[in-house]
Amino acid sequence: MNESRARLAEKTRIVVKVGTSTLSHPSGKMNFTRMEKLTMVLSDLMSCGKEVILVSSGAIGVGAGRLKMDTPPEGLVARQALAAIGQAELMRIYQKFFDEYHQMVAQVLLTPEGLDDETRRINAQNTLNQLITMKIIPIVNENDTVSTVELQFGENDSLSAKVASLIDAHLLIIMTDIDGFYATDPKQDKHAEILLEVHELTPAIELAAQGSGSSFGKGGMITKINAVKICREKGIDTLILNGQNPKNILRAMEGHEIGTLFTTA
Repeated sequence: MNESRARLAEKTRIVVKVGTSTLSHPSGKMNFTRMEKLTMVLSDLMSCGKEVILVSSGAIGVGAGRLKMDTPPEGLVARQALAAIGQAELMRIYQKFFDEYHQMVAQVLLTPEGLDDETRRINAQNTLNQLITMKIIPIVNENDTVSTVELQFGENDSLSAKVASLIDAHLLIIMTDIDGFYATDPKQDKHAEILLEVHELTPAIELAAQGSGSSFGKGGMITKINAVKICREKGIDTLILNGQNPKNILRAMEGHEIGTLFTTA
């Protein structure tokens, strides 16, 4: 077994980020089967003694689904309203599934501005650490209803990396809609080669980090590389996995060479 992969089993504090493409069907409707499997996997990790923090997108997509929209509107205020509608529903769904596995969860809404302010950052850090101590899974999302930065320019990949740094996580797992990081864009190059491990963020790696998100999400591979950069500064490894099968998380933790592992050592 590869040494870097073998060390994943030793990681105890894990941040798992799931995007809109992982939580929903291409139509934008929620993928309840996948969400149920995700909650089972994360609950199982907790039962094994791991500490899990879930960073979840999806509020805008859920809000759009509740209002029977095929695609969400582009306007900032309208998207914020959808986020307000969808966030409550998203947490209700998570709570229902986690209850089936006797796992308590808590909602934590953050903003980039809040994490930049020292007092708010420390308060968020203390809250997250206390929830972890209580063996509760914090479900973190950006507070889209008051933040303009994420809705206009960003996504939750960077948020997940900031959360990982904030709580001194050992590993960030980013679930996406492809098998990992490719040397070229697999949507354009059918012969694109997946990179199983990346030990250095070279200019070639950053150049290859291209792609776009779905109509309901805002992320792409470049945002995931930005998340890797944030984590590398704190010595946190990052693993990019295909989120279509949440059990990939367990397989990766067992040392199987799936996804792309960005190492720091």
